[in-house]
Amino acid sequence: MNLASLRIITPEIKRLVQFFEKVTGISAQWYTDDFAEITTSNCNLAIGSTRTMSLFGKDLEHSGNNQSVIIEFLVENVDEQYGRIKGFLNEIIQEPTTMPWGNRSLLFRDPDGNLINFFTPVTAEAIKKFS
Repeated sequence: MNLASLRIITPEIKRLVQFFEKVTGISAQWYTDDFAEITTSNCNLAIGSTRTMSLFGKDLEHSGNNQSVIIEFLVENVDEQYGRIKGFLNEIIQEPTTMPWGNRSLLFRDPDGNLINFFTPVTAEAIKKFS
């Protein structure tokens, strides 16, 4: 089994897709006006409009209520990424900080309030884990 994607549901899909294109530097692939994907080498970040949720059932969508999931991106140099993106981030939760488990981490929120972590392994053990 492989994790294929994570999907964010949003009432403002164009705004959120543009934000992720900007922070990742990756252009989204649009499949419909209501669905796009940011594709990395390991996983896809899918972004769907709230309208797509009706295809799965009733009353499933509660966008902007995420309180426990962090979407994480492994980046080559978190400090460089921070310098590149900090000017257009609305809410920075934690500037680049080395965590006890060996990753240097930048935590911020996307326009819908979802937590996003850019991280770079910096200890030998963490580097080995992601090699």
